[in-house]
Amino acid sequence: MIPDPKPQPVVFHALDRDADVEVSVRSLPHWFQADAAIFVTFRTADSLPKEVILRMIAELCEWLRNHGLPVELADSIFHTKHPNHDQLLDQLESKQRRELKKLADQLFHRSLDDCHGDCLLKDSSLAQLVADAVRKFDDVRYDLDSLIVMPNHVHVLVQFRPGYDLATISQSWMRYTARVINAQIGRTGVLWQPEPFDHIIRSAEQFEYLHRYVAENPKKAKLEMGQYLYWQRGQTL
Repeated sequence: MIPDPKPQPVVFHALDRDADVEVSVRSLPHWFQADAAIFVTFRTADSLPKEVILRMIAELCEWLRNHGLPVELADSIFHTKHPNHDQLLDQLESKQRRELKKLADQLFHRSLDDCHGDCLLKDSSLAQLVADAVRKFDDVRYDLDSLIVMPNHVHVLVQFRPGYDLATISQSWMRYTARVINAQIGRTGVLWQPEPFDHIIRSAEQFEYLHRYVAENPKKAKLEMGQYLYWQRGQTL
């Protein structure tokens, strides 16, 4: 009998700037390209309380003010999108846009790592439920590099196969896990913030940086073993 060939290792790709990119905007901009890796974060509805968002806005306002840039962008990024958001961004040079996005991302992820809210996902059984849901169609509809379930948010480094997209799959992850978790803990209401944060990978170096970020997230958040669930490709859960 001829043995089955070994499966080919998955190759994760960066954005192909010459290929079509789907861009959509709700509260956040979303870039999607099949066969390009994406860093996805979805978080619980109580993970960023009002006072935390106001603190993020204040820090971003200070940076904008110090650089002589429109301070309205701070509220527009973290709270209510300004009707002239795009025009305000047009006032920034490309380097300033990159710096603004970097700082906003840092504030967002740092605030998540402070573990606000009920932190339901510290419960290992609930964290396992979320991880299982994300991994269900790995190697079928998408390919996962790694994921981590933190107390109030989830990071996934993933690449979608042709015919499948981030918007549909991420909503499926959140709808299913919200329904099952609410049933398991005997409550009703919204579990997840409805719109995930996502970032399409621009380079191999950025992919490696985010791979390390996922792995090191518990250390940055000062979590102990058992307060999070981490998985990377090649491991079992």
